[in-house]
This record gives sequence, structure tokens and C-alpha cells, in this order.
Amino acid sequence: MEVEDHALIDRWRAGDNAAGQALFERYFAMIYRFFSTKCEPEAEELTQSTFLAAVRARDQFRKDASFKTYLFAIARHELHHLLRTRSRKLDKLDFELSSIADLASSVGTKLARSQAHREIVDALHRLPVDQQTLLELHYWEELDIAGLAAVFEISAQTMRARLYRARKALRDQLVSFAPAEALRDDETLDQWMQGQENAVRGRHIAAPPDS
Repeated sequence: MEVEDHALIDRWRAGDNAAGQALFERYFAMIYRFFSTKCEPEAEELTQSTFLAAVRARDQFRKDASFKTYLFAIARHELHHLLRTRSRKLDKLDFELSSIADLASSVGTKLARSQAHREIVDALHRLPVDQQTLLELHYWEELDIAGLAAVFEISAQTMRARLYRARKALRDQLVSFAPAEALRDDETLDQWMQGQENAVRGRHIAAPPDS
């Protein structure tokens, strides 16, 4: 039986490094995938920095929270830090407006290998960074409104409004290649995007480095 996250965290805080390594291995691929769809060349480095930040702040983790959303919140901050560092418009960078496509000259990305995956990732890259992040976490990492709100550090009500706007923006980007039926409403869009999960997961699989 798999040990629950909170039990591993308790052991980790008590000095059990093996418990910390178990958490690292459990979530490495998920966090690596988070970065791979935005800045693939730096994905492993950013994954490592996310876990290092989690190690430094492990005593601040609240047990009423999800360790998964806690890691994604850290990962989002690490991504923002990289983009700010690389951007030539540091004082004007707004992650609710700027997209990965806008920042392509300063952030390294690699082409996806399959047609389906390339079209989806290209569409997401044209959205503002925070909208891309929100949609990927919602569709492919299965975060609900409460989980998304925790990652973005906003209220659930505000997150519902953001998700509504993000879906609309995504639909506008997908119209050139997605089936018309998939874009009919939010429910059909959700089903279609969730159906693309295998293409994304298959492209961005990584194993944690040896400890």
C-alpha cells in the first residue's frame, strides 16, 4: 500500500531522508512535465530547484493543504523567476498578459515531436503564461477549483472567473484545428482536452535522477 503524502512529510520532518526521497520520486515526473511544456531545456534544472525550495520550506507546509498543490505553487514561482530573469522587458512583464510565444526569443523551447502535440502546445504558448499554467493543471494534472486557487493563491470565486476566461481564450486558439464538436461548449472542450492527456504525458516523461 502506498504511504500517504502527509505520513511521508511527517517522517521527512522528523529526519527520515528516505521519506523525502519517496516524495521526490512520486512527484518528479509531474513537476518535470509542468516545466517541459513551457521551457523544456531548463525543465530538469527547474524541477530540481522546485524540490530544493520545498526542502527549505518543508516546516512551513500546512497539513490541511495538498502536497501536490504546494509543489505546483512553488513550481509556478520558479517559472516566473526564470521568465523574469530571461525577459528583456523585466519591468513590464505581466504573466496574465505575456505568453510563452511572446517570450520565445528569451526562453528556450523545443518543438513537439507529434503533430497533435505540437498543435496543442503551440496553441497554449499563445495564451498568457498564467492561463496556460491554469489550463494544463486543470486538464492534465486534474486540479479542481480549490486546488487551482491554492496554486495561484486566490479565492475559489476568482479562480472560477479565470478558468472561464481561460477556456474561452483556448477555444479561440483551437478553432483552426480542433474538431468543431469539441469547441461547442465548456463540457465538450474539457472532454477533448482531457483526451489529449496521453499525447502530452507521452512526450514529457522523465525519471528522477539518482540520489
